Amino acid sequence: MEYDRPRVGVGVVIRRAGKILLGMRAGSHGAGLWALPGGFIEGGETFEETTCREVYEETGLTNLLVQGLISISNDCVYDKHFVSIGMLADCLEGEPVVMEPHKSRNWKWFNLEELPEDIFLPSKRVLENWKKGIVYTKEHE
Repeated sequence: MEYDRPRVGVGVVIRRAGKILLGMRAGSHGAGLWALPGGFIEGGETFEETTCREVYEETGLTNLLVQGLISISNDCVYDKHFVSIGMLADCLEGEPVVMEPHKSRNWKWFNLEELPEDIFLPSKRVLENWKKGIVYTKEHE
């Protein structure tokens, strides 16, 4: 493992008109895989503050209607250890732009029934939990 202690990350399911937003990871573990917008919680932040900050930093989207927590998991993947928090938000206006091309690219809206297969494992877990209505699942084998 790369860390002595897990890092806490937030992945955000952003809904609009029956679709969700995914971007392709670049320059880090999981590069080339589709992922939810998100990132690490900074000291003193709430989950909601991290949700809004990370979505803005990565996509430029503002005015999120944060609905709340939908998933939590203990992920030991990519030789790293994360506690992954899944948040749900609605975004009624604006189009995503690539704000951090060294971290992600190609933001696209996907139908829930037509998601790509190559999804970053922590994002995949958030999406699976949300679809099943399960908040917590054990780490991947």
